[in-house]
Amino acid sequence: MRIVQFVSASGAQRVGAVRGGEVFDITDQAGGSALAALLAHARSSVSADGGERVGTLDELNAAAQSGTAHLRIPIDSPEVWGAGVTYKKSAQFRDEDTSTSKGIYDMVYSGPRPELFYKGRAVHCVGPNEAAGIRADSAFTAPEPELALVLSAKGEILGFTLCDDVSAWDIERENPLYLPQSKIFLGCVVLGPTIVTPDELGDPQALTLRCTIERGGETLFEDSVGLDRIKRTFEELIHYLRLNNPIQDGAVLTTGTGIIVTQEQALREGDTITLYCDPIGSLRHGMRKLPEDA
Repeated sequence: MRIVQFVSASGAQRVGAVRGGEVFDITDQAGGSALAALLAHARSSVSADGGERVGTLDELNAAAQSGTAHLRIPIDSPEVWGAGVTYKKSAQFRDEDTSTSKGIYDMVYSGPRPELFYKGRAVHCVGPNEAAGIRADSAFTAPEPELALVLSAKGEILGFTLCDDVSAWDIERENPLYLPQSKIFLGCVVLGPTIVTPDELGDPQALTLRCTIERGGETLFEDSVGLDRIKRTFEELIHYLRLNNPIQDGAVLTTGTGIIVTQEQALREGDTITLYCDPIGSLRHGMRKLPEDA
């Protein structure tokens, strides 16, 4: 089952199921929210059948326009968590890039305990075709394309989506203790475009995640990574996340990035970032520089 949330042509917030590239309104059947639909599907009490056709996924995956149906964030998550340094490439880059505490990232990569950090809540998140934020005090903000897990309070994987864990790398590399400021700000999480349930996704390690950055109509950056490169198992990450730390239904846990940009490709206002992973789909978003009083 592939689930989206969308805004109807009349402006109402709705839940849709994607079948064959088309979106069908299943709001009533799904319990009124993507989270309710995921929980019901996990208990085999809701399916993707039925519903009124709204349009194709491609048609809805566009910038919001009055009077036209369009995608919104696929889940209004009560809490988003991140896992870091789950790819060797990420560990090497961060250790080379910091002038203090060299080697700490490789120690995390190799150690028994993963790096986990709080990323924010619904107010920090944006969805497809919206603009992520660049902190007012950051000169090197970068995308971190990741596979994300949508969890139940018991730690079950309800579904998979894409996440851009937008991060102010210059703040983190100045001092690792500044990690919360590097990670948590308005528009620091981009989720979408769909949530795919485990029964439909198949083997996550067989997937490839791609990322591009476009500026002024030209491609500034392009890279991809196989998700089989993730060192940690999802079960391991979930175990440590929930260890003496109760989570809520609909919590999102990102799984780390293996796609690294350099400072020469630091994000600017107006850039367009696209993440793609089949069968989750294409997650596009813009960038905006945040004012100091935001």
